[in-house]
Amino acid sequence: MALRSLFSGKHAGAAARDLYMTAVHQARREEFYLSLDVPDSVDGRFDLLALHVFLLLRRLGKAGRPAKTLSQAVFDLMFSDMDANLREMGVSDLAVGGRVKTMAKAFYGRIDAYEPGLAPDCDDLSSLKEALARNLFRGTAVDDGVLTALAGYVRREDAALGQQTLEDLQDGKVCFGTPLLPGAVRS
Repeated sequence: MALRSLFSGKHAGAAARDLYMTAVHQARREEFYLSLDVPDSVDGRFDLLALHVFLLLRRLGKAGRPAKTLSQAVFDLMFSDMDANLREMGVSDLAVGGRVKTMAKAFYGRIDAYEPGLAPDCDDLSSLKEALARNLFRGTAVDDGVLTALAGYVRREDAALGQQTLEDLQDGKVCFGTPLLPGAVRS
C-alpha cells in the first residue's frame, strides 16, 4: 500500500516531468541537427522527441505494472506539452485537439515502425534505418552513413536504458548518451 501511494500522484508527476524534460533536452542536442542532418524544423524536432520518448516508454514497459503509472504520466505530459506548444505557435483553440490527436496517431505509428528494428532477433540495422529515414527525414535523401549512425545510436540507447534501474527511473533519473556521428558506429 505504501509503495502504491509513493508512486501515484505528486511523486509520479515529478518523476514524469524530470524524465520527459531529459528526453526533450536530448532531442534538442545540436549533434542531431548539425552532424546527423535531422531537419531543424517542427517536424524534425517532434520526430526526435517522439523517438526518445518511445525509447523511454519502451524501457518503462519492460518493468511491467510497477512502471505503468509513470509511463502513462510521461505520455500524458508529452501530449500536454504538444498542446501547449501548438497554442504558443498560434494554432486556434478549435484546431488544437485535432492536431494533438494526429500527433498521437503519428507517435503510435512510430512505435510500430521502430519496434521491429529493436527486437532481440533482429540482427541487422535495415528495418530500423528504413523507419528512421521515413520518420526523421520524411522522404528526403539521406546519407547511408547518417542512417547507420542513427540506427546504432537508437540500439545503443535502448540497451543502455535497459541497464538503468527502475528505482532511478521512478526517481526521475534517466541518462541518454552522446549521439553517434557518421563513421563512429559501434556495435
